[in-house]
Amino acid sequence: MNNDIPFEKIRRFFDEKKRMPTYREIRDSILRTASMKQTKHFVDTLVEDGLLGRDKTGKLLPTEGFFGVRKLGYVEAGFPSPAEEELLDTMTLDEWLIGNREATFMLEVKGESMRDAGIRPGDTVLVERGREPKDGDIVVAEVDHKWTMKYYKKDRQGISLIPANPAFKIIRPKEELRIEAIVTAVIRKY
Repeated sequence: MNNDIPFEKIRRFFDEKKRMPTYREIRDSILRTASMKQTKHFVDTLVEDGLLGRDKTGKLLPTEGFFGVRKLGYVEAGFPSPAEEELLDTMTLDEWLIGNREATFMLEVKGESMRDAGIRPGDTVLVERGREPKDGDIVVAEVDHKWTMKYYKKDRQGISLIPANPAFKIIRPKEELRIEAIVTAVIRKY
């Protein structure tokens, strides 16, 4: 879309002022034009693209697309290759990471038992309630009145919870086991 730079100014305005700009502010400060017709056309294009919305009075509102992050291309993780940058898509992290919003929540990770699965202390995991666990899923479970996060494994002996760190023991419930949620994503901020 050829309106990327002014659109980024609208997002910056929203981040700084915690509100959407008015048409006049878009015209004067963002587009720097004297034409309200040009401003209206610009805003109409953003609304058609799903980046902005309007309430009943015509006031501008942010949409899910407003908060999206641009996906620009690919990066080679193997041998170096020429970099190409092209806008492939725009999506929010929510729509990419969350399948069932009502059943999803975040937990901060403590401990090292899932280290070899790439889950470290301080990471945030997205977990989803209500799904039936399968072998190999990483689950959040209450085992004998204590909470843990481990790989789920079901075999002839029953259910076991397996750590991803050899310094920790496999857990087999003695009294009770309740699978609360399944880990769907790991988020690490550098």
